[in-house]
Amino acid sequence: MTDTQGESGLFRALADPTRRQILEDLRAGELAAGEIASRFAISAPSISRHLGVLKGAGLVTERRDGNRILYTLAEERLAIGVGRFLSAVCPEQIVLRHTAWRPAAQKEDS
Repeated sequence: MTDTQGESGLFRALADPTRRQILEDLRAGELAAGEIASRFAISAPSISRHLGVLKGAGLVTERRDGNRILYTLAEERLAIGVGRFLSAVCPEQIVLRHTAWRPAAQKEDS
């Protein structure tokens, strides 16, 4: 797979609001497939398909723990893929993000 194909898959995965919500939920840490499914008003098989798309795009990783499948956000893949696009389209956005947005977010966390 080329970088362009990989980035296309990444943006196709991000196009769906359910998948974006799954990624946001995983920001807090690893979750079991059942825990993820319980947060949505759609069927478990539908969530499983969404997780498959996210895994295929490299945005989540999975590991087995007994009979459970645990998912984790692949933060670096997400940041690099979106960051590469942003730097190609609007390079100043990256600079602004690291100089203005980050310190403000860190102050809120304190």
